[in-house]
Amino acid sequence: MNEIEELSKLDLKKLPALRSVLFDDLHHNVLKNLYLELGIGPVLYLFSPSYSVVNPTPNETVNDFIQKRYDLLNYVKEYIVQNLAVYSVLLDVNSYFVEQNNFLVLARLRERDSGGRRYEVKFYTHSPRELMTQYKDKIYIGRDFIDLFHFKRKYFGIKESIVSLKDQYEILLDKAEEKLKKPLEYKSFFQEIKEYVSELRSESIEILHSLPPYLDFKKLTSQDLIDINAQYRAVNHYLIELNDEVAEFENLLHFKKETSFVRYVTKYKKDLANIISYFNIKINGWLTEKIYNFKSRH
Repeated sequence: MNEIEELSKLDLKKLPALRSVLFDDLHHNVLKNLYLELGIGPVLYLFSPSYSVVNPTPNETVNDFIQKRYDLLNYVKEYIVQNLAVYSVLLDVNSYFVEQNNFLVLARLRERDSGGRRYEVKFYTHSPRELMTQYKDKIYIGRDFIDLFHFKRKYFGIKESIVSLKDQYEILLDKAEEKLKKPLEYKSFFQEIKEYVSELRSESIEILHSLPPYLDFKKLTSQDLIDINAQYRAVNHYLIELNDEVAEFENLLHFKKETSFVRYVTKYKKDLANIISYFNIKINGWLTEKIYNFKSRH
């Protein structure tokens, strides 16, 4: 974990100017109540919306970082929420829990060996009253991937999510060895999920690479839009098949009372459900609207 160190190296003047985005009430309130979790070595520091360190007690390096990089922290928070608004539905599909917790959201950044450029961001929500006393009870709402130097995403950012699902499956296997009472009892499920994950990755990447990374609607015909929409829908179908298998596995684990492991499967299923919702609400929903509007213009 080296997020504070990597962020400290960034020159705010060299980062792209923030976009002008009109937030709805949900995203606006989350921005005001967004906590950041940034690491140094093995230690994660939780920053309040005003950048006081909630836990643990900050050292001199952390205090110096806050004092000198206040504007950068503001930029990162705004950038994160803009990405949530444009390239995900994490807040939309988890709005009940977020609103119940007075819009308190925690964003845990993990730098991806990119010199401070790219991050995986895990999002949680928590009751404000119990944040200090019951921190472990936070609710996982999903993950996103941001590039501080390039806001616009190829293929709507889907490729990163698909690659992540394979990576998270490998972590799931490690947790199974550690947490399951009899891992071999579930061998068939792990084999099925592995096959679905492999098919999802290979077939989806091939489909995506056949499509324009960015869509220029001035150059696309109505048939282009229809074909592109169908191709993205095909990717979504692979996700749905994997989600069904994971859900069946999760139900079995609950029945077998594998409580120490099932929560990792639940988190994996949450990531799948979020991506499927992103397709339904943003990608295919948006492309379908473009198709209808295209027809009405001609």
